[in-house]
Amino acid sequence: MRQTGAAAASSPLLDPQLPPAAIPLQQNVTAMSKIKAYHAHIYFDAASLAQARRLCEDCRDKFGVEMGRVHEKPVGPHPDWSCQLAFPPDLFADVVPWLALNRAGLVVFVHPETGDELKDHTEYALWMGDIRPLDHSLFGTG
Repeated sequence: MRQTGAAAASSPLLDPQLPPAAIPLQQNVTAMSKIKAYHAHIYFDAASLAQARRLCEDCRDKFGVEMGRVHEKPVGPHPDWSCQLAFPPDLFADVVPWLALNRAGLVVFVHPETGDELKDHTEYALWMGDIRPLDHSLFGTG
């Protein structure tokens, strides 16, 4: 909801006269420096196995990301067959839009690696396509 009047005038976040450095950060904001890497998990089934393998190999070849095994069974918290692509934060702006444009209906789950596995796989996660239920019990919660 957009603030107007006195509420807007009192908010430093809405003051166009303040340079960005003058805007105070909220204390609960997580520092971007906590992100050490990203993982993109490509989900597939028997019918889309070749498509998923090709997508992962193309991404690896184009961007130099690390391609994990092509798992033909659920692994870890993932409910479907999957392949993991790992990449550094500086490749995010290239890899994620490329996956969005080239996934051709495959589900892609992207999350940062901050050291907090539960938040990485829930609060900080991005989904392309259907959101799939992850097994959070592996992170110490049900």
